[in-house]
Amino acid sequence: MARQLTFAAMALAVSVGAWKISSSSATEVGQYFIPVAVLVAGLWASFRLINLPRFADFLISVEAEMNKVSWPARSELWRASTVVIVVIFFLAATLYAYDIVLRFVMGQVFGL
Repeated sequence: MARQLTFAAMALAVSVGAWKISSSSATEVGQYFIPVAVLVAGLWASFRLINLPRFADFLISVEAEMNKVSWPARSELWRASTVVIVVIFFLAATLYAYDIVLRFVMGQVFGL
């Protein structure tokens, strides 16, 4: 499963790159042939990469470790996410307040 998802993610990245090349070129060669060549080469390289023994073993071990993970319940996830979001907004407000105070102090000291 990890190998298939990795290949799908790599194929998506290569496809988006080929599409961007296609949409940014005005010539027929740059619009059709180069993106197809990039797509074919990228898909081939992605397939070869996930089938390298060392990389495949890594992905297999990642999948085995992910099966050992104890995922939080939905309510615990919401509580933890809420805490993180509140803390981020608090820190952003604190830094904004520091910025205002420092601008005021620098304006008074240096006449800016």
